[in-house]
Parts: sequence; structure tokens; C-alpha cells
Amino acid sequence: MKNFPRVFFKAKEENEVAQGFPWVFDNEIASVKYFENESWKQSSLKDCCVKDGSAVEVYTKAGGFLGTGIINRTSKITVRMIGSEHADKIYENLSEYWLNKIHSAASIRRLNYEQGDSYRLVFAEADFIPGLVVERYCTQDGKVYLVVQFLALACEVFRKEIISALQKVCSPYGIFERSDASVREKEGLEQKSGWIGAARDEVITIVENGIKLKVDIARGQKTGYFLDQKFNRRTASAYCHGKKVLDAFTHTGAFGLNAAKAGARQVISVDISPEAVELVNENIRANNVEKIMHAECADVFDLLKKYEASGEKFDVIILDPPAFTKSIKMIKKAYGGYKEINLRAMRLLNEGGILITCSCSYFFDANTFYSMLMHAAMDSHKRVQILEKRGAGPDHPVLSGYPKSEYLKCAVTRVL
Repeated sequence: MKNFPRVFFKAKEENEVAQGFPWVFDNEIASVKYFENESWKQSSLKDCCVKDGSAVEVYTKAGGFLGTGIINRTSKITVRMIGSEHADKIYENLSEYWLNKIHSAASIRRLNYEQGDSYRLVFAEADFIPGLVVERYCTQDGKVYLVVQFLALACEVFRKEIISALQKVCSPYGIFERSDASVREKEGLEQKSGWIGAARDEVITIVENGIKLKVDIARGQKTGYFLDQKFNRRTASAYCHGKKVLDAFTHTGAFGLNAAKAGARQVISVDISPEAVELVNENIRANNVEKIMHAECADVFDLLKKYEASGEKFDVIILDPPAFTKSIKMIKKAYGGYKEINLRAMRLLNEGGILITCSCSYFFDANTFYSMLMHAAMDSHKRVQILEKRGAGPDHPVLSGYPKSEYLKCAVTRVL
């Protein structure tokens, strides 16, 4: 049995990890024990000689075993938990361990998705693989592409085993890496992107809810497409038949295309990015809805003001903005941004109109989000009925004890 290093919590700091939280922060660690020269030694985290990327066992102050993680003193998140087993059990067959993890993640998705569907295959910590995101895209001709992100050292050190497991479980036509996120630098890792194995087409066409969608897996935002809104798009479309619809922050036009397919009278999809608008126009043509739907390149904040000044009205408005805050320090500023777009949208709706509004920022939590909606309604002199409170699809599981995995809010409302 190998003597793996042991990390001990300070008194009363272990409760969150005991409840399922997968991170140990540097200021929570009391000491580190490691085996050297045939004996155990103890030191502070700062003075220990444990190499970043090594497996460590995590213990309470009193010596209770909590699980195994990967240490990285470069990061504020010093240990990311990878399992509840002792380290020697994990390392006795690493290939089988990660194959079982990937197989488990794939199996739970197959309960809700068909072979021809696209979905998130691995959702990082929520699937017990910290820092790893894997999107499974199935093209209209049945080819499976994987887009992978290794966002933490805790998964980077198992890159070989994880890629092998993905190939065995998914038999992908191509694997593209999008580890080009700045968060890698906080982990002491360089950003990288490109094909793992043979190069394939970088722009692919998937089918979601019967809609053809072009996805740029190499240059699109994050992993190319936001799969988490699939079922929310379908829900939104139910309110759009015969209606005039504004689809704001459209990205690929997916909400608007679902509305057009459902029989909307008119759909305007808006994004500030010219590249995004070009892709939306391609998707409009691919789905033969040019007579119903068109895309505009504009700042949504400015456009909402323009519509209000001109007296423009809509029956349905969809707001799916990017995260306005990625830190707790920016919540106040984000609150103002979310409130402004929702307040103006409420003013642009016809009586009894439908507002479908979203936030994908974890830091802007549900209580804050619904409080913002209430105050936006008050300031716009409207009453709002919340018809549904929704979140991400079942391919984005929420891990008990890890609230960061519950990030997406999607409210279906009626404005009076």
C-alpha cells in the first residue's frame, strides 16, 4: 500500500466537504503529512514538499477520512476531490477508474436523451470529475463529435486515461479540445485548443427540437453552443404560435428558431456580435424561415431603449444574456444590468405578454434573480405572474452540497 500524502482540515472547516462540497481551499488546511525517508513528516501547506498534481487523502482535524483529491498549491482551490475512496484503491487501476466515471456519466444521460441528441456528457464536479467539461454533439448525419475542456490540474493529470475512456464509451468521429479558458491560468496551466487525433470539420450541423443548427466548435463561445437551454427553448416555443417575438442575446438564434418552428408570426433575433448574427442568418436559411425570422446586429440595451421610444410592441420577449457577473464582487452592478433589460422588456410587451428571462450566473442566485424580477415589475408599473421556474436540462445535474452546479435560472412569466 502506497503512503499517499494526507491533508488535514483546521478545526470545524471540514463540514462543507463532508456534505459533498468538492473543493478544499488553502485557508482551510491545518497541516500536511507526507511519507519521506521511511517516516511520516508533518508541515504547513506552505512548507510541504508535495508536488502539485499529486493525489492526497483528505482528513478532518480529528483524523476522519473524507476522500481523495488532487493538490494544486498554485490555485486558491488547493485540493479538488476526485473520489470518496482511499487513494490506493483509485491508483491500483487508473484506466478502469476513469472508464467507470465516464461510463456512469454517459449512462445517466441516456435516460433522457436519444442517440441522435446532443448533450453535455460530463459536467465537471457535478459528475465527480473536477474541471472536466465534455459536450457530445451528434450531427444531422449521425457523426458524434466531442468537445472537451480540461479546466483544472485535477483532470489535466489524468488526460490520457480520460481521453481513452471517452473513446471507448462514445466512439467519437472527432474530439476537439477547447481548453482556451482563462481559468486554466489560475491553475498554473497554459490555454490550449485543437484537435485530439484526426482533424475534422470545425463547423458542424446538429438537430435540436427538430431545428437544424450550425455550431462552430472551434471558435464559438465556450464549447460552441449552449446545450443547457434545450428544454427551455421547447417550453418557450409553446407560447409563440401566431405571436410577434423578440429573441434577445440570441447567440445562434436557437430560441428564435424554436419560436418560428412553433408558428410565430414574426421573430426578431438580436446579438451584438456580427459573427453570431452571420451564423444566425445561416441557421435561418437552413430552416427555411426567412419570411418569418430575421437577425439584427445591435446592443440589446440600446435596442430596447430604441423600441420603447418608438412605441414598438411584442407578444413574447426572450432574454438569454451572457453572465453579467462572474464574481461575488460584481453582483450589485449585475443586478442593475439584469433589472434594466427586464424592466424595458416588460414595457415593450402587449397586455398579457410572455417574458421568458434567464440568468446563467451562479453568483446571481435564484433569490437575487427573482427579487430583481419583482423590483423590475414594480418600477415598470407591471404585475408579473411566474408560470414556471426552470433551470438547466438533466444533462447538467446539480450535485448536493455543491450549489455552484445550480447556476441557470429560466423564468416563464406573464406580464400584466
